[in-house]
Amino acid sequence: MTFLQILSYVAIGVVLVVLFVGLFNMARGGSANRSQKLMRARVLFQFIAIIVVMTLLYFIQRNGPPGTQ
Repeated sequence: MTFLQILSYVAIGVVLVVLFVGLFNMARGGSANRSQKLMRARVLFQFIAIIVVMTLLYFIQRNGPPGTQ
């Protein structure tokens, strides 16, 4: 696997973790301020994940799938 492939999996995993932590915090009646911060962090991490995935797709389109060169 290439670096960008691994980074894309990590980025998506971070988004999922932050999402579930935020949902868990809301479901148990935790601090609204903490939920708000977690959801803002989720949006930021989603943006980063989208950039990583789009970069990966760009390089795949340009060079072909990994291992075909």
